[in-house]
Amino acid sequence: MFVSEAFAQSGVSAAGGSDLLISVLPFVAVFAIMYFLIIRPQRTAMKKREAMLSNIRRGDTVVTGGGIIAKVTKVMDNGELEVQISEQVRVRVLQSMVTDVRVKGEPAAANTK
Repeated sequence: MFVSEAFAQSGVSAAGGSDLLISVLPFVAVFAIMYFLIIRPQRTAMKKREAMLSNIRRGDTVVTGGGIIAKVTKVMDNGELEVQISEQVRVRVLQSMVTDVRVKGEPAAANTK
């Protein structure tokens, strides 16, 4: 009696393989959805930001993480920028703290009311 039950439980059938596929398929589907909705757009945004930061040149107008709008006067090799906030006021800012780059030829948006 015990031998036949153990033998019956240890046998692998074709249905057992499909049960494994059905149980793993939701995890694969969730990962695929997360990849296309979260991971992939985040990577492209990160690459776009890195390209923006690496293309900062002297004369560009930048917006820092603190909301300060300044003009770049010097780009240093160690990841820092020297920016001019106002006349006779120059400060050093980390390049990674720049949130937006407004190129020197880019006009400001008109306020229409």
